[in-house]
Amino acid sequence: MHPFARKAAAAALAANNQGKYWEFSHKLFENSSNLSDSKIQDIAQQLGLDVEKFNRDLNDASVQYLINKDISEAGKASVQGTPTIFVNGKALKNRGGNEFQELLETELKKKKVN
Repeated sequence: MHPFARKAAAAALAANNQGKYWEFSHKLFENSSNLSDSKIQDIAQQLGLDVEKFNRDLNDASVQYLINKDISEAGKASVQGTPTIFVNGKALKNRGGNEFQELLETELKKKKVN
């Protein structure tokens, strides 16, 4: 896991409380090599968030609960990283080539048979 992943997840969820999840997430990925507490604050200001509310939400127990829940569910599903793609409960192992399309077609054929 990226050393700043948990803080980044909390920041995205805090931004979501102000309707800016996708914008914030995009900025996090753009800056993934230099994430820090100050970069998180910079992004919040750039996006025009209420920084006081953002910081309260960033440390809110409900945000931490959601992150812990996601980590737990990912572990149960043997998710090793993001993104992980599932089709009918089967994880896509190799994201290169045509495997995704082949897996989809296989699963769709099964549906037509049933």
